[in-house]
Amino acid sequence: MKKIIYIAIILNVYAFAATAQEKLNKKDLQILKERMEGNYSSKEQAATDSSYFNIVLHMKQIWNDDKDGYWLYVEQAVAQMQQKPYRQRIYHVYKQDNETLVSKVYEMKEPLRFAGAWKDATQFRTLTKDSLIDRQGCAIYLKKNKDGDYHGSTPGKECLSNLRGATYATSEVVIKKDRLVSWDRGWDAADKQVWGAEKGGYIFIKE
Repeated sequence: MKKIIYIAIILNVYAFAATAQEKLNKKDLQILKERMEGNYSSKEQAATDSSYFNIVLHMKQIWNDDKDGYWLYVEQAVAQMQQKPYRQRIYHVYKQDNETLVSKVYEMKEPLRFAGAWKDATQFRTLTKDSLIDRQGCAIYLKKNKDGDYHGSTPGKECLSNLRGATYATSEVVIKKDRLVSWDRGWDAADKQVWGAEKGGYIFIKE
């Protein structure tokens, strides 16, 4: 029964993305940042469906004095191997226009030196913006629906990837008050999925 409920949750969450977008107000960028920042886990989903791993996700604001939107350090790891995160990114979240918020993605050189740095953002004083690697084509463009949730995706096939035989990757995201649903997938040149969850996105519950 729990498995059926979680599948229903995934379908309902992505149904939100099909609704018409709403105009943004001056507080939406801050609201989005506050929803994104925090500690998350997919342990509830993993407990009901063995095709999903127990993943921990941490997002922490850095460079707080910056006026050009918000900068977040993002770290993901398998719960049993949190000392060795498999994904570390810097997101720059800003408002593009009256209907669109953008989460632009950057990589870092030697990222493992910042593993666990979400606990102490002062460690990023040694990291400079001009040292970041722009993941061109991998930004997520977010809209707000009538329920006040933010949903978006990467554009088309622009996010290039060579992971596990992929030629490009796609990301779909829904950001709600208490959870974040993220569906990352890799595709080969024939548009066949070669990595990522197959049933739907990971459901990360905010702790």
